[in-house]
Amino acid sequence: MTPPRAILQVFGSRRIAAMLVLGFASGLPLALSAGTLQAWLTVEGLDIRTIGFFALAGLPYTFKFAWAPLADRFEPPLAGRRRSWLLVTQLGLAAACLAMATLDPKASVAAVGACAVAIAFLSASQDIVFDAYRSDLLRDDERGAGAAVSVLGYRLAMLVSGGLALIVADQWLGWPGMFRAMAALFVLLAAATLWAPRAPPVEGLRSDVRRELAGFVAMIVAGAGTFFLLRQLPWQLLGSGRFVALGADTLMLLAACVAALRAARWAGFPSFLAPWDAFFARERAVALLAMIVLYKLGDAFAGSLSTTFLLRGAGFTVTEVGAVNKVLGLAATIVGALAGGAWLAKRPLYGSLMLFGVLQAVSNFGYWLLAVLPKSYALMAAAIGFENLCGGMGTAAFVAFLMALTDRRFSAAQYALLSALAAVGRVYVGPASGVMVEALGWPAFFVFTVGAALPGLVLLRWLRPQVAALEPARESREADAG
Repeated sequence: MTPPRAILQVFGSRRIAAMLVLGFASGLPLALSAGTLQAWLTVEGLDIRTIGFFALAGLPYTFKFAWAPLADRFEPPLAGRRRSWLLVTQLGLAAACLAMATLDPKASVAAVGACAVAIAFLSASQDIVFDAYRSDLLRDDERGAGAAVSVLGYRLAMLVSGGLALIVADQWLGWPGMFRAMAALFVLLAAATLWAPRAPPVEGLRSDVRRELAGFVAMIVAGAGTFFLLRQLPWQLLGSGRFVALGADTLMLLAACVAALRAARWAGFPSFLAPWDAFFARERAVALLAMIVLYKLGDAFAGSLSTTFLLRGAGFTVTEVGAVNKVLGLAATIVGALAGGAWLAKRPLYGSLMLFGVLQAVSNFGYWLLAVLPKSYALMAAAIGFENLCGGMGTAAFVAFLMALTDRRFSAAQYALLSALAAVGRVYVGPASGVMVEALGWPAFFVFTVGAALPGLVLLRWLRPQVAALEPARESREADAG
């Protein structure tokens, strides 16, 4: 067994404390350009169509991998590697919140939209740098703990900028005052960034600045131009079903990505191409990318319609689902992430990924029981608690896996690209899940979600040597201890 003192030493380090604070900083802006902003616009009486268009403000989160390489290549001379960009983005977020506090949505809807996009862009940029900083800073045995406390900080921040911000705006400060309070919080977080440990120096890529910028512009123009041109084609001739539309959008995105990559290669965008060239130099690199997509696929299927199932399939009320699924689910996810981090502190990454992956798959049977047995509050709480607990442990191991895969020379670009790839499953299971439930029913669907986890586990078993090789220092320590 792992001594409790050893676990406390890992969780009690200054590096892990920095992960908690900076994880909080990473999660804080999310709701300010999404749910909280939507609530403000609704209270101010804007029409639903206008409010719907504000969802596009979140696009920077989807495409952050496009400018992530620039964070590896360039660094402001302020506070050292990674911390400088963290400082810039946090102070920029404070400025954007102060600007938002001066606006009236009814009179300046375009300006509010511009501020929302600025917040999302700065937030996505902060995420890029924080993920890279975490990968650069943490030792092998700290990755699980770092992932766990990052999740904790991120979730707490979402509560602050989500639910708490709404209460503050409604009961005490009003909307301008709430945004000013958020600006002050970002300034405090910028001060905490200066307290955080410095990332170790790394010999990064040295390339011509004009070549970098020309390559970046060429990649963006080629990708966006290809997508726009393909949108003009008469795709409706293929049919009008949801799968046809999803397939057409997928083909357009793939074509745009291929065009963007070819343009980057042609123009010579070194900080974008070097990270991928370095990654594909690994043995079984393509299989590792496939595992990133598949590892949490069963979890994504089960979670995609869990709220709808609890309301329509299992017959619980909105209040019951809100109290148990959201509150208990959040608590269980945090506990699971912390437990997973403690487990990873002294145990190999491969064994942790396999164990937590199996638990993630098995936990989906809880929803199957809810689908076939009579309505039971105790069973709902147990199923939701166990599923989120296992999901939290799996997330801690998975984030540690992504950190281990990154090359410190290109940690910003590689982590952004790998995390974007990990989101592919979550994006595309939604439409497929709805069709499957209609065709199979809820019980068979949840049995399928268990099976959907198996390809990732089989691939993990095949990749055991490559995963074990990501922790050479730990493997050596365990061999000496044995």
